[in-house]
Amino acid sequence: MVKRVVITGLGTVNPLGNNVKDYWERVKAGENGITRITRFDPFEHPSQVAGEVKDFNPGDFFDAKDARRMDRFTVYAMAAAIQAYQDAGLKNGDIDPDRIGIVLGNGIGGIEVLGDNFKKFFDRGVKAVHPLLAPMMIINIAPGNIAIKLNLQGPCHAVVTACASGTDAIGEALSWVRRGRAEMMLAGGTEAALTPLGLASFTVLQAVSTKYNDKPDQASRPFDTGRDGFVMAEGAGVVVLEELEHAKKRGAKIYAELLGYGATCDANHLTAPHPEGIGAVRAMKRALVDGGLSPDEIDYVNAHGTSTPVNDPVESKAIRQVFGEQADKLKVSSTKSMIGHMLGAAGGVEAIVTVLGLKEQFYPPTRNLENQDPECDLDYVPNKGVAGPMRAAISNSFGFGGHNGVLVFKRYEE
Repeated sequence: MVKRVVITGLGTVNPLGNNVKDYWERVKAGENGITRITRFDPFEHPSQVAGEVKDFNPGDFFDAKDARRMDRFTVYAMAAAIQAYQDAGLKNGDIDPDRIGIVLGNGIGGIEVLGDNFKKFFDRGVKAVHPLLAPMMIINIAPGNIAIKLNLQGPCHAVVTACASGTDAIGEALSWVRRGRAEMMLAGGTEAALTPLGLASFTVLQAVSTKYNDKPDQASRPFDTGRDGFVMAEGAGVVVLEELEHAKKRGAKIYAELLGYGATCDANHLTAPHPEGIGAVRAMKRALVDGGLSPDEIDYVNAHGTSTPVNDPVESKAIRQVFGEQADKLKVSSTKSMIGHMLGAAGGVEAIVTVLGLKEQFYPPTRNLENQDPECDLDYVPNKGVAGPMRAAISNSFGFGGHNGVLVFKRYEE
């Protein structure tokens, strides 16, 4: 028997806030989290803006001494997971540790600690390398650290599908709870690739915005004719998935129901989506079938919406192919317009927005949409969010390598 799965906890660290409350309030207000880069001097970089996490103190969430033995991507993941765990009303001993686990997505791993240690190695030799370099930089160490901290003895996995990683992690966690192999799972994504090398790697691909360095708040502009690339960002987003009857039995608050997941591969190009969006189309259709919903039951699409010249019209075309006439009734928005592109963390953070939109019946805006691209012909909730009935929603994530992941959420009803 396939079990119903609900979302009972949320946690995030991102450019708009270091907790869910601040993040959601700023999303609803259409605020900007993108600024000139402060972590390093970006003067030599063509792109000098980013969505940095601000005023963040690991000690607010766990022992700051432990953070010194982690790369930033793990630190952010720890903070988001602890928040989600606490938001779900959990503490150690509340659940059989064998019945709760974690699946976490990440794209790049510990690039900051790796870069720092490369320099030490070339400058001073082998003995200068940090003794924990290997475990600090590997991608699975983030869910591993979270499992140790929270005593999660169920499945503990890492998912690496580039910018679809966070979404795919939630989709994989869904299968564990649905089939009764776990009562609860933490899932989402994390990323901290905002380093000189990380930024340079996307710059030489001509993927990031370079023409708004003097106007950072305008740099991320999905579906707008003035877009020129995505804005790198960092942070983490984690949700708690829980079997419905288990959640009801312990009196948990329920944000929304997670109904379905679809995943495909374009099998077409390393960095660009298929020009006809065929992989995205199939992923959305599979997610709807998996969730038992028809296109006319969806009211909102949280778009991948990267603000790149290629992605936005292709995604718009794909949405129209899936929804047909219903596409003109949909509201679509990209919260990357406010926080930038968080790469492997994007799907986790955007799932949180989708879930809260359903719970509060509110459609988040797409910031900086001033001159809508004629090839992007949907209702993108320009600049100001709107309240309105929302029955069900999907969240799209597409990544380098042709990875496509889609989640379907529904407003929770008994």
